[in-house]
Amino acid sequence: MFNTIMKSIFGSSNDRYVKSIGKIVNQINALEPQIQALSDEELRAQTDKFRQQLADGKTLDDILPEAFATVREASVRVLGMRHFDVQMIGGIVLHRGEIAEMRTGEGKTLVATLATYLNAIEGKGVHVVTVNDYLARRDAEWMGQLHNFLGLTVGVIVPNLDEFARRDAYGADITYATNNELGFDYLRDNMKHERGQMVQRPFNFAIVDEVDSILIDEARTPLIISGPTEDKSELYVAVDAIVKDIDPEWYEADEKTKNITWTEEGTDEIEKRLMEAGLLETDNLYDVENTQVVHHLDQALKANIMFKKDTDYIVKDDKVVIIDEFTGRMMDGRRWSNGLHQAVEAKEGVKIEPENQTLASITFQNYFRMYPKLSGMTGTAATEAAEFWDIYKMGVVEIPTNVPVQRVDEEDEFYKNTQDKFKAIAKAIKEKYDSGQPVLVGTVSIEKSELLSSFLDQEGVKHEILNARQHEREAHIVAQAGRIGAVTIATNMAGRGTDIQLGGNVEFRIEEELADLAEDDPKRQLEIDRIKAEVAAEKEKVLAAGGLFVLATERHESRRIDNQLRGRSGRQGDPGLSRFYLCLEDDLLRIFGPDTLFARMMNANLEDGEAIGSKWLSKAIETAQKKVEARNYEVRKQVVQYDDVMNDQRKVIYEQRSEIMDSEAVDDVVVDMRHDAINAMVGEHCPPGSYPEQWDIEGLKTKVDEVFDMRFPMEEWLEEDHIEPEIIEERIREEADRRMEEKIAKADPNMWRRIEKSLLLQELDHQWKEHLATLDALRQVVWLRSHAQKQPLNEYKQEAFGLFERMLDKLREDITAKLLRIELAEPAPLPRIDLPELPDFLTGHIDPLTGVDNSDDNDGSRGREALFGALAGSARAAAGPGGAADENPYAGMDISRNAPCPCGSGNKYKHCHGAIGAKA
Repeated sequence: MFNTIMKSIFGSSNDRYVKSIGKIVNQINALEPQIQALSDEELRAQTDKFRQQLADGKTLDDILPEAFATVREASVRVLGMRHFDVQMIGGIVLHRGEIAEMRTGEGKTLVATLATYLNAIEGKGVHVVTVNDYLARRDAEWMGQLHNFLGLTVGVIVPNLDEFARRDAYGADITYATNNELGFDYLRDNMKHERGQMVQRPFNFAIVDEVDSILIDEARTPLIISGPTEDKSELYVAVDAIVKDIDPEWYEADEKTKNITWTEEGTDEIEKRLMEAGLLETDNLYDVENTQVVHHLDQALKANIMFKKDTDYIVKDDKVVIIDEFTGRMMDGRRWSNGLHQAVEAKEGVKIEPENQTLASITFQNYFRMYPKLSGMTGTAATEAAEFWDIYKMGVVEIPTNVPVQRVDEEDEFYKNTQDKFKAIAKAIKEKYDSGQPVLVGTVSIEKSELLSSFLDQEGVKHEILNARQHEREAHIVAQAGRIGAVTIATNMAGRGTDIQLGGNVEFRIEEELADLAEDDPKRQLEIDRIKAEVAAEKEKVLAAGGLFVLATERHESRRIDNQLRGRSGRQGDPGLSRFYLCLEDDLLRIFGPDTLFARMMNANLEDGEAIGSKWLSKAIETAQKKVEARNYEVRKQVVQYDDVMNDQRKVIYEQRSEIMDSEAVDDVVVDMRHDAINAMVGEHCPPGSYPEQWDIEGLKTKVDEVFDMRFPMEEWLEEDHIEPEIIEERIREEADRRMEEKIAKADPNMWRRIEKSLLLQELDHQWKEHLATLDALRQVVWLRSHAQKQPLNEYKQEAFGLFERMLDKLREDITAKLLRIELAEPAPLPRIDLPELPDFLTGHIDPLTGVDNSDDNDGSRGREALFGALAGSARAAAGPGGAADENPYAGMDISRNAPCPCGSGNKYKHCHGAIGAKA
């Protein structure tokens, strides 16, 4: 009560913050006459002027008022749009690294140009992140006109761009791209072996459009680059046979999360059966040595219990084909990850395709937290403000609308069942359709869209259905959803990035209807005037009919998605209406809603076809939504907590790779690795503080022979007085160093440096790949340790740290062993050390709980990469057939090593005249 009174007197903290920004807006407005007086050339010269001011010591905040005024005037001249004062407030919020919550139709795309321009002046690059490729292209082309006018360069990243085009786009002052493309490019860059092959530059500033969709909804599913691994068909079949013969009392299944947990009895029984089948390495199911088996066991259990044939998948042509849960359509080519698809194949007795192994992965949380400054904009963020602050340290600022909202939000209507609900919905739509009032219908799945479509067909109502898969067509249909009598059915995905304008959208009508008329055709302007007049007249009719009616067929599990749909109506002060229709069979009420007492009351008090509406029921639904939001937040938080563990290790590996690529020579690293490997071996077999008779000399001899291919008279050393582990270590180290020096002396110094560098990168990538596979499996099973009263996350951290240490030990040993064993041809001029082209790899946006790939375009980013380079056989004495010519006539030219060779051979320059060893 007290808070309400204080807020009414002083305003909320958000109101006070927005008011404080108003002072800066006043400064911008005061500069407007001065900026309007500039010619186009003088306005364009403002960019160079600002750059000079920054060079002279001014900050971005110092030049902000004049820069924003410049963008506003340029927008008027180029786009015919002038930024409102509230849009200026939004631009300042974005520049400060916060989230601007702005209602639909308030011009977020235009708002972004302010902060984008200001931060791009520094020349460090600004990324504008969109939810799909269509919006990235559209915004880059549309807003790019404004930025180009002011002298800035604009690039766009979309699937299937070659690496040269990507590098150019990232090198632009402003780059538009989707979140998936940015993340995958980051992962691919950290799989390259030369700095010149990388496409991204250091992170600076990013503005995320639809920030709630990208940083909240998609944040639970990490980006994963994967490649094929070895065939494990026999293991899948063996584990599946065991799972098929288990007692239902041995496990507990959770329909909400699709998780299955073993009971104590089940754990004991399954452990016995795995031991009998010879599948366990130790007699304890949850020892780290059994991580992979437990992972396959859990996937087999999930495949047999949670995934139903003809519901989640079908078997067609001896293959398991996933069925999309929303559309009911087959998804040929898509596969579940983490071995789940193979487990289902084993269950159905079809051919088991090799599993894909993770080669690199990152969550959106950890990717976007690498930007020194990050901001976002959306129509709905306030309900997730706590999560935005906890994860990204971004505050949410609600920006007032330019014109007060006139939309009327009616109470929800409740029905007993889906049939009654859809009859009522069809009747309501028919009434609005007959009156000419446009209707936008929001559904939670395409299956529900098609069901409603059949009801509307019976009523004789013409309508459009959007399936949110063709973004460009979707944008055109949504843009015209405000016309007289228009009825548009869309899933919750539909319409993002496109306003619904009452009477229709002039630009889209011109694009569609005048595509055949040339720009200079005199008829074109007449037709444009006709379209504008028709739209204006139609808008008046729609306004008289009550504006856009938004009708939702059920509540989404997130209030934010409901608000997104509702916000489609009431744009820029237009009148509007919204209403939600619910029933007891809705998923939200069935799984997460109030208890059975609620259902009994509804069934007892409602006649067939009857509806009720009450604040109490709406409150109950909101409570259910809050429960789901809290659970989903915990899921996302858990994802980032686990990825944080891997992220610390990822940073170490990627920083090490970067240092190696930038180094002319890595001999000091190689020497340190060799000495560390020797120290670890001696320490393991001759522990400090122990007596010589307690040492495992035989084990040490075997290990030294295995790794270094060297034999020592260690038994004789033991007979010496005062023998210490340090003395043994020193003797092994001296001999290893001597052998390496002999080998290096025979080789060309430049060639040997390249061998060391290539081999180091190759082994680092190989060990990291194997480590990721183990962590994937560990994460799937470690939560079962909660049965032993252990905290799974702490267990994961501890195990992951130990595994990382083991990986580094193995890396040191393998590097040392390969360099000591490498044989150089005689004589040894510079060989061509190339990284081989390997098969295509897959990019995926994988849900870690269900294994479902949520990528919009799983194959869009597919490309050839030298993932894990190997030394090209033994060091070759010279380039073979098709290799470098003895003379290189292009040596003085600035040619990229990956460009086609100028000689016309069709090979890359580095494989032809540019090969190492070619004479200048």
